[in-house]
Amino acid sequence: MKDTQAPESIPGPDGSRSRGSQQHQQQLGEVLEFMRLLWAVDHGLQSTSKRMESTLGLTGPQRLVIRLVGRFPGITAGTLANILHVHPSTLTGVLKRLEKRGLLERKSDPLDGRKALFALTDAGRALDIPSEGTVESAVQRVLARLPRDRIVFTQEVLKALAEELGGLSAPLEDAQPRPTPPAEG
Repeated sequence: MKDTQAPESIPGPDGSRSRGSQQHQQQLGEVLEFMRLLWAVDHGLQSTSKRMESTLGLTGPQRLVIRLVGRFPGITAGTLANILHVHPSTLTGVLKRLEKRGLLERKSDPLDGRKALFALTDAGRALDIPSEGTVESAVQRVLARLPRDRIVFTQEVLKALAEELGGLSAPLEDAQPRPTPPAEG
């Protein structure tokens, strides 16, 4: 009779486990191991976002909005929602909180008064800089360690998965900033 071992337990939140991850991966299989890693990334995003809120005063999503509005002054909420792959109503609360804190300003679109255009205030621009302890800085450190071909391959896998799950919409190229209308004088 073949000697069988009990399956390895899933590592705890601290990542500790008794055996190597290769055996763990073989027992879970490719799909479950990939999903386990996605959940670990999601957990890391949530934890880092909470830490950011207490240290920087911004959650991860709020900081991402600040960084994107900084890249695309005069962006509409709809375009911003497309870039972030969220429903515009999900973004409304984030935009209102940032506006109330004086980090974003809202102006009417001169081409379509029903739309609002968002830009950073001076206080918002002061936060639109690389900062330690952010999700962005962690991603930057990891990307700096990897060869370009692995980064491109990983982006392709994530894009395909996002498309399969229905979470990928307009590409970033659609988010070109609008020209700022001349000041009335």
